Amino acid sequence: MTFHSDSVYKKSFHIEGKTFQNAGYVSKEVKTLLQNMKLPQDIVRRAAIITYEAEINICSYAIRGDITIEISHKEIIIESIDEGQGIDNIELAMREGYSTADEEIIRMGFGAGMGLSNLKHFSDSFYITSQAGKGTYIKMVIKIKNTD
Repeated sequence: MTFHSDSVYKKSFHIEGKTFQNAGYVSKEVKTLLQNMKLPQDIVRRAAIITYEAEINICSYAIRGDITIEISHKEIIIESIDEGQGIDNIELAMREGYSTADEEIIRMGFGAGMGLSNLKHFSDSFYITSQAGKGTYIKMVIKIKNTD
């Protein structure tokens, strides 16, 4: 697949929460897609990290959710929306190392408290909103630098 400046691609991935059997699937698919589009490796790496962290958050804390990726010649927009417990205190949850993971999630090797901070760190633009008991919406943007 060749990436043309006028190309637009959009795909959504559904994720069932509280299950880790397919964790990492979305990030692998996104990585392969972006590599096939011949995007710079740094862009591919950042998008893979963002989709992985978003996917793990849905698996860990939500009932279900969706991750949508939209690619244009200028940017990659990644949106994560879930139905679940939501986040009571976003400012606190954004702190590196802060986690509300239960013992089961921690035993599986997740819940280190880096998910949300990594989402923000690897994005050029980051927006989050959440409602306790309802769910969370996160929009992340990665700018694609023109290499021509």
